[in-house]
Amino acid sequence: MPDIRIENAGSIVLIRPMTPVGKAWVEENVHADDWQHFGGAIAAEPRTVQAVIDGMQSDGLEVFILGA
Repeated sequence: MPDIRIENAGSIVLIRPMTPVGKAWVEENVHADDWQHFGGAIAAEPRTVQAVIDGMQSDGLEVFILGA
């Protein structure tokens, strides 16, 4: 199971922690306002997500990218 699942829906991307390690990483490294929390995921603009993915991968997390 990947630590993080990235769900790309085009105009919005969901960053969904799948493991305790992934959840801890997101809590420590991703700033999200209350309105961005969506069913256990964080909603983000597509232009901001690649830097987050790069950070996750450089820290050794397994990231699965789904969608566009």
